[in-house]
Amino acid sequence: MSTLVDELDALLPQTQCGQCGFDGCRPYAQAMADGRADTNRCPPGGPPTIAALSQRLNRPARPLDPDCGVHQPFRVALIDEEHCIGCTLCIQACPVDAILGANQSMHTVIEADCTGCELCVAPCPVDCISMVPAGRDWTADDAQAARQRYRSRTTRLLARHTESAGPAARTLANKPALATAPSDHDKQDRIAQALARARARRS
Repeated sequence: MSTLVDELDALLPQTQCGQCGFDGCRPYAQAMADGRADTNRCPPGGPPTIAALSQRLNRPARPLDPDCGVHQPFRVALIDEEHCIGCTLCIQACPVDAILGANQSMHTVIEADCTGCELCVAPCPVDCISMVPAGRDWTADDAQAARQRYRSRTTRLLARHTESAGPAARTLANKPALATAPSDHDKQDRIAQALARARARRS
């Protein structure tokens, strides 16, 4: 049986952008169900979503809260692959696994999976990610697919966290570090060199 939170969550676009001030769509749905949040805090959903949420909760539909952002046509992230340094920060930030790449390797966005949340933009140290018009609208099917990818990623990360806290992991953590393991200074030096190369290419 679906709950009020389930129903409200189903009305949200599932971009998981956090612009509402909550850590994803479902926490925002929970806050609305608890009476802790208004229905006008979802920029990606805009007026149609506000209207649907307000109707379900029997509340007046107020204009989008400007503190949360502005409603605009659907956009997706685009990585300037020539300047990507392979730091993986955007991959870590993406809530729906829509970015492919590996450490020190070029990254690319899977456009069909991108929710346009923009969470990958700020962490990029070389500013090589921009948001571009998607040329289409965000649909209910998109939202459902994004919800599944978000849940899969959350489950995977939780399992990894649980595994890292297990006895075997703790035993490994107590072993002395290998002599070949790079130090924090070495890591920082490599990052600095990569940034310098990227800046040189852009200038």
